[in-house]
Amino acid sequence: MAFPTITIALAGNPNSGKTTIFNNLTGARQKVGNWPGVTVEKKEGMVTFKGHQIKVVDLPGTYSLTAYSVEERVARDFILNNHPDVVVDILDASNLERNLYLATQLIEMGVNLILVLNMADVARSRGIDIDGQLLSQLLGVPVVFTVGKLNEGTQDLLEKVIEVAHQKKDKEKTIYVTYGKEIEEELGKISEEIVKAKPKLGSHYTRWLSVKLLENDPLAVREVKSWGKSGREVLDVTQKSREHLEEIYHEDPEILITEQRYGFIQGACREVIKTSTQKKIDISQKIDLVLTNRLFGFPIFIFFIWAMFQLTFTLGEYPMNWIDSLMSMIQTVVSNLLPAGLLKDLIVNGILAGVGSVIIFLPNILILFFCIALLEDTGYMARAAFLMDRIMHWIGLHGKSFIPMLIGFGCNVPAIMATRTLESERDRILTILINPLMSCSARLPVYVLIAGTFFAGKAGSVIFSIYLLGIVLAILTAQLFSKTILKGMSMPFVMELPPYRVPTLKSLMIHMWDRGVVFLKKMGGVILIGSVIIWALGTFPKNPDINKKYSQARKQIEAQYTEKIAGAKTPEEQAKIKAELEQALQVLNIKINQERMSKTYLGRIGKVVEPVLKPLGFDWRIGIALLSGFVAKEVVVSTMGVIYSGGEGEKAAEKSLQKALKAEQFNPAKAYAFMAFVLIYTPCLATVAAIRREIGTKWMIFNVVYSLTLAWVISWAIYHGGKLLA
Repeated sequence: MAFPTITIALAGNPNSGKTTIFNNLTGARQKVGNWPGVTVEKKEGMVTFKGHQIKVVDLPGTYSLTAYSVEERVARDFILNNHPDVVVDILDASNLERNLYLATQLIEMGVNLILVLNMADVARSRGIDIDGQLLSQLLGVPVVFTVGKLNEGTQDLLEKVIEVAHQKKDKEKTIYVTYGKEIEEELGKISEEIVKAKPKLGSHYTRWLSVKLLENDPLAVREVKSWGKSGREVLDVTQKSREHLEEIYHEDPEILITEQRYGFIQGACREVIKTSTQKKIDISQKIDLVLTNRLFGFPIFIFFIWAMFQLTFTLGEYPMNWIDSLMSMIQTVVSNLLPAGLLKDLIVNGILAGVGSVIIFLPNILILFFCIALLEDTGYMARAAFLMDRIMHWIGLHGKSFIPMLIGFGCNVPAIMATRTLESERDRILTILINPLMSCSARLPVYVLIAGTFFAGKAGSVIFSIYLLGIVLAILTAQLFSKTILKGMSMPFVMELPPYRVPTLKSLMIHMWDRGVVFLKKMGGVILIGSVIIWALGTFPKNPDINKKYSQARKQIEAQYTEKIAGAKTPEEQAKIKAELEQALQVLNIKINQERMSKTYLGRIGKVVEPVLKPLGFDWRIGIALLSGFVAKEVVVSTMGVIYSGGEGEKAAEKSLQKALKAEQFNPAKAYAFMAFVLIYTPCLATVAAIRREIGTKWMIFNVVYSLTLAWVISWAIYHGGKLLA
C-alpha cells in the first residue's frame, strides 16, 4: 500500500543537536539551497520508513518565533504557510528550561508537535533525570528521547512521526499557557473581534494571533492590517488592551507574556526534573577553565588556527601532488592525441591548464572545511567568538560580530548575509566592510601555490600568517572606521557557550562535502568559462612572425650544445650538457611566450595596468591574473595556469605552473606581497553584489576603493621592506 509523503519540519534552538538529528534521518539524501527570498540556508532530505516517504525540512535554529530576525521569520512562515504534517522540536535535554520556550510557542500554534529530548546522555551525566511521560501529559504532546551523536532514538522518532501524522489532533483540547486573569480577559476581547472579522480562522489560530497582536508582533499586525476596515477594528481593540495592561502592571504586555511563559515552563520543569544530589561537575566548565582563560585562552586559539592551516598544507600536499600528476598525464595524452591547431591549444593550454591548475587544490579546500566543521561541531567556535569579544569591543563591535567574520573564512557572501542577525545598522555596516579581509577559501589555492613554490617547508606557517594579517588589518580598519565614519557604541549582547560535544564523523563529512561541492560547481562554471576567456584573449590576435624571429636563435643554441655533447668524454658530462640545453631552450621558450602574449588582447590589457602595479614588483601578467580575480578568486590561479602554460610548441604537461613561476623573477618578498594583495584587494563580484544588496551602492563603492588602496599600500610596504631586509 502506497502512503502519501509525510512532511516534517525540524525546529529547535541553536546548539540543540538539530543538524545531527537531520543528518541521522536523511543521511546523504539531502539537498542544500536558500529559502525563497532570503539567503538563509535551506536543507531538505528524504527518508523511507515502513513504506512511508518522509520529507524532512531543517528549519533555521531559533530561540523564539517572534519576527525580529530572518531565522525566526523563515521558521514561522514555513510552519504557518506550508502546514507541515508534523513539527519536530529538538530540545537540549541538559538545558530543558531554556529550550521549552520555543516549544510553548509551537504548542500555541496548534501544530502536530513532537518534542525530542536530545543529548539525553549529557543530561544523565549531569545528574538530570527527566520524566518524559509526565512531561508529555503536562504539555499534551508526545516526547521522544534521543542521543544524536550515537544515532540512538532515531527509529523511535520515525515511529512517532508516522503515528502523529496519521492521528487527528483535537485542537480544541490543546494545552495552552495560561497568562493570568487580566491578560486572559484581554486575549478574549481580541479573539472576539478576530472572530467577527474572520469567523473561519479556527479557534487555535485565533488564540495564537491574539497573543501575537498583544505582543505587538510586526508580522501579525501587518496581516491584520491587510483585512481592511475589520482589521483596523481588531487593532483598535488590541491597542486598548495593551494600554489597559500597561496601566495595571506598568510593563509592556510582551514582557508580561514572556514572564508568564517562563513561569509555566519553570512549573513544568519542577514537576518532571529530578536532579541527583551528587550531580557531576560539568566537564564543559572544566575545559573552559583552560580554553577561555584570560591568560591561556587566546594563545591556545591562535595555536588551533595555526595547526589548522599547517594541517591543510602538509596533509593536503600528498593528494595535491597525485592530482597534479594525473592532470599532467591527461594533458600529455590529450596533447599527443589531438592534431596541432586551435582546438588542441584551447583544450590543452586553455581548459586543462586553467581548470587543472585549480582542481589540484581540492584536497586542501576539503581539509580546511573539515577542520572548520570540527571546530564548529565541538562547540569551540563559540569560544573563539567569546575570546574575541574583548578585542571586538575595542574596535567598537562585540563578539556577535565575530561570528560572521568566522563564517568569512569559508565564503564572504554567506558571512555578509549573516550580519542580518545584528540588531544595530551601524554594527552591520562596520562588520560588512571588514568582512572581506577574512580570507575566504577561494583565496586558498593562490596561497598554497605561492607559499608551496617559494616558502617550501614553511608554507603552512606562511599561509597562517596571511590569514592572521587579514584579522589584524580587519581590527585596525574597524578601529579607524568606528572613530571616523561610523561613530557610535555597539549594541550589548550576551553570548551563549554551548556544551562541548564529540562530533560524529558522519556529520563532519557531510559538512565538509556540502561546502566542497560549491567549489566543484565553480570548477565547471565560472573557472571553466574564465579559463576559456583568458585563453582566447591570450591567443588572439595571432603573431606568427614571433616564432620566425626566434627560429635562428633556437638553431644557434641547439647547434652550440650539440657540438658540446659530441665533445663530451663521459656519459655523466653528456647528461649535464643535455640538462643545460633543456634549460636554455626553456628560457628561450619563456621569452618567446612573453613576447607573443604581450601582443595579444590580454597583453594589451595587462600593459594598461602594469604602471600601477610596477612599484609592487608585479608585471603585466600578474596584473591580468589579479584582474581576473574580480570574477572569482580561484580564477587567479587558473589565469596564471593559462598565461604560464608555455604556449605553442611546448607540452604544458612538461612544465607545471610551479616550475614556471620558479623560472620567473619572483623572490620571497614579491611572492608574499602578491599573497597580501590577493588577501586585501576588492572581493569577488558575488561579494560586491552582496555588499550592495545589504548596505547600498554608496558603501559598495567605498568598499571597492578602500580595499584596492589598502592592498596597494600594504603590498608596496611588504615588497620594499623585504628588499631592504634581503
